[in-house]
Amino acid sequence: MKESNTKKFQTGNVTLVAVSHMLHDIYSSFLAPLRPLLIEKFGLSLALASLWDLIMRVPWLLNPFIGVLAERTVPRYFIIITPAITATVMSLLGVAPSFTIICILLFTMGISSAFYHVPAPTMVKRLSGEKTGRGMSFYMFGGEMARTLGPLIITASVSYWGLEGTWRLIPFGLLASFILFLKLKNVKISDEIVRKQKEKGAEFKALKKYMPFFLILIGFTLFRAIMKSGLTAFLPTYFYSEKGESLWFANSALAVFQLAGAVGTIVSGTLSDKFGRITTLIVISILSPLMMFLFINSSGILSFVFLVLLGFFVFAPGPVLIALVQDHSTEYPVFMNSIYMTISFVTSASAVFFAGALGDWLGLEKTYLISSVLALGGIPFALWLRKK
Repeated sequence: MKESNTKKFQTGNVTLVAVSHMLHDIYSSFLAPLRPLLIEKFGLSLALASLWDLIMRVPWLLNPFIGVLAERTVPRYFIIITPAITATVMSLLGVAPSFTIICILLFTMGISSAFYHVPAPTMVKRLSGEKTGRGMSFYMFGGEMARTLGPLIITASVSYWGLEGTWRLIPFGLLASFILFLKLKNVKISDEIVRKQKEKGAEFKALKKYMPFFLILIGFTLFRAIMKSGLTAFLPTYFYSEKGESLWFANSALAVFQLAGAVGTIVSGTLSDKFGRITTLIVISILSPLMMFLFINSSGILSFVFLVLLGFFVFAPGPVLIALVQDHSTEYPVFMNSIYMTISFVTSASAVFFAGALGDWLGLEKTYLISSVLALGGIPFALWLRKK
């Protein structure tokens, strides 16, 4: 890549990576809309069904080691291959004969997802020049659009082919990886492409420098995790099981929620370039718990209005946080992103299990109310980031 291009926002290539994010995450988003059917099929509790999210995220504990590997290899091929793997295992959920087989499929998907998400944001930063926030908005928009389209695609597939016919979606994922190979095989990610020899263990030594920063991010994401993860994992179950709505309505509500989140990601990253990362995070931290409270305490059309606003603000921190990490970690950008992804995925997995257990005990509506109060705890950490 020529040096003159590194400061320019490469719209075509950034869009291409965003599309690859969408293709991958369409398949990885199948679990939430299928969960009500799988719960019925195997006679599971919410807490037991939430273990799938934990199992799916266990491989992300390896993110730091994947980051080291990515720093020393050519990780664009991770981005190319993983959509085919994820598509295959997630399309087999409908035909899985047991709870254990689903666990194995989701664990495999977790490995694939980790290998995709660790290097992808660094590729976006490389292609975004001086507009990192804008680039991350494109990238996160692709992911949130996937979680908008994924529930609709898998619901339509179940309606047309039945739960046992979801395997028919596999060829589309294989085709996606083939197209990504043709388009991304020459797109470079970062300075690891020049094959610099790096001191063994240098990445972990550099991590000590950034540890206070990451500890603050842990606090910020942890307090917001139950609200976000509880909604993305159990919103269809909330409408289907507690509100008595149809599966189409429940998954359509999730699609609307995710679509609003996609809009939030495309707006927030760009705004953070203009007004600052921390200011953007503080505003989001104040408004998202308020929207959650209003959504739970409203009904009819008004509840859908607040659901849209909730989706906008719940997902808005994503590109801002990734841009913040990339701003701070110029020495080993892929590795430092792997640390952030580990924080994000572990906190969200723990939060899903906690939300599921709390949902079994108190019901999802009360769980959502509690999560809105806990989310206020993210505000002090956002203020602490500004101080630091």
